[in-house]
Amino acid sequence: MNKIIEIGHLSAGYDRKTVLRDINLNVYEQDFLGIIGPNGGGKTTLIKLILGLLKPDSGEIRFFRDGKSVDGISMGYLPQYNAIDKKFPISVYDVILSGLSSKKSLIKRFSDEHHAQVADVISRMGLLGLEKKAIGKLSGGQLQRTLLGRAIVSNPEVVILDEPNTYIDQRFESRLYEILSEINKERAIILVSHDIGTVISNVKTIACVNETLDYHPDSEVSTEWLEEKFECPIELLGHGELPHRIIKNHHHEDKK
Repeated sequence: MNKIIEIGHLSAGYDRKTVLRDINLNVYEQDFLGIIGPNGGGKTTLIKLILGLLKPDSGEIRFFRDGKSVDGISMGYLPQYNAIDKKFPISVYDVILSGLSSKKSLIKRFSDEHHAQVADVISRMGLLGLEKKAIGKLSGGQLQRTLLGRAIVSNPEVVILDEPNTYIDQRFESRLYEILSEINKERAIILVSHDIGTVISNVKTIACVNETLDYHPDSEVSTEWLEEKFECPIELLGHGELPHRIIKNHHHEDKK
C-alpha cells in the first residue's frame, strides 16, 4: 500500500525546550493510525506539524499521492474541543458547510452538490433538527459532532482527529467509531487520544509519542509495552461497548 505521509528525523520545540526529537513515521493509504502518549508528550504538536501549522526545527514531512511526491494532500481536521470559540455566531449548518470552502472560489456560491453533501453529513452525525442552532447553544457532544462533520464533509485524503471522544456521550461514541470505520474504507485517519483502550480497539496501527516516537505496526500491544512508553502503570477497564485504559495511581521520582 502506498504511503501518503513520510516524516523523517523531525524535531520541534517551544521556548528552547525540545518537545519532539528525531521523529520518524510513515502513514499509508487507508491507514487508521492511533497516536497515544502522556499529556505533554507532543501528540498535538506532531499533528500541528503535519497540518503545516508549525514548522519543525529540523527534519522534514513529505506528502505522496498514488506513490508520487506532491506538495500537499487534502486534510480534514477536528481540533481539540477547548480550541473552539463557542461564542462565535455561526450555525451548525454553516460550520459544516465551511468545510467545503476550499472546493469553490471566493466569488462563487456553494453548489447544490455542496449542500447535498452537508445534508448527508448532518444526517450521519445525528444532527437533524439542529441545522439552524448556534454552536454556542449546543451541548459538548453536539458541538463535537458538528466539528467532525466539518472535518469529513470535503472527503479529504486524510482525516485528523485530536481527542474526538471529548464531550461525546457514550451512546454516540460507539456510533462515532462506526462512522470512522466507514470513512477509513476510502481514506486514512489519524486519531489522537488519551483514551488508550478505545484507540487500541479501533485503529490499525499505533504510535506512542513521548518526545520520541515508538511505532507499533498493529493494535495488538501489551500492557508492558504501554507502561514502558508512558513510564506509568496502566490498567484496562471495560465499560459499555468500548474498553478504556487508565493510568493507575503512581508517583514519579524526581529526576535530577
